[in-house]
Amino acid sequence: MALDISDGWSLYPLGGNTGTAYMGTKASQKVFLKQNASPFLAALSMEGITPRLVWTKRLATGDVMTAQEWLNGRTLRRSEMREQRVARLLHRVHHSHLLHDMLLKVGGRSTTPAQLLTRLQPALAADLRRHPLIQSAFASLRNEQPQLPKTQYEVSHGDLNHKNWLLSDRQRLYLVDWDAATFADPAHDLGSLLCEYVPLEEWQRWLQDYGETLTADLTARVNWYARVHCLTVIAESYHQQRFQIMNQHLILLEKLTRESVTD
Repeated sequence: MALDISDGWSLYPLGGNTGTAYMGTKASQKVFLKQNASPFLAALSMEGITPRLVWTKRLATGDVMTAQEWLNGRTLRRSEMREQRVARLLHRVHHSHLLHDMLLKVGGRSTTPAQLLTRLQPALAADLRRHPLIQSAFASLRNEQPQLPKTQYEVSHGDLNHKNWLLSDRQRLYLVDWDAATFADPAHDLGSLLCEYVPLEEWQRWLQDYGETLTADLTARVNWYARVHCLTVIAESYHQQRFQIMNQHLILLEKLTRESVTD
């Protein structure tokens, strides 16, 4: 797509799934450009969750281009997702009144347990739906849906892939790519992150690093959302024929389902 932001800026596509991210250069200046970025990017910048917002410009097409400070750094490695700094930054996200108010202003929607199950079922191939463990897991998920009131929902990132965590060369950690943000039970983010990156025996330690009191209710909710994440990955891996990943998540799903019964 040809973009005209004028003023002497040169754009270089950065790839990715959406094709809307660019490096912008002008003389000695360099910025990260995103087309139609999340509308509450300004709040994220103010909270120091994302790199500093430099400017916003509406294009002739009606699209909006945002420019953020260009930071030298790298994305986190999978093993680094187990670290306390990740837990603490996610806690800041979930407990920010500014982010909550701004997402509310821009019409942020809620993601409920029932909605997750409704989306998940058709994603499972027929062979998977006949799998005894998956049948058992799905039945328990329907029966054990978390009952956290929507009034206690917080801003949820929704895509905590390790590639969305940016560590600057000054060792400052940021969380980027907010296109999937919704209001949700904080356990939604917690369950997916733990399921994907933290060994089961370290979950309690990680949640302590996150900064919440480990109640039976929180543990049960995290377990529930982790099982949903496992099933989501199993469905995707089956379609992509990535059977090693699928089997790893089947093993974890079995452990989590067993734990939910014994708790």
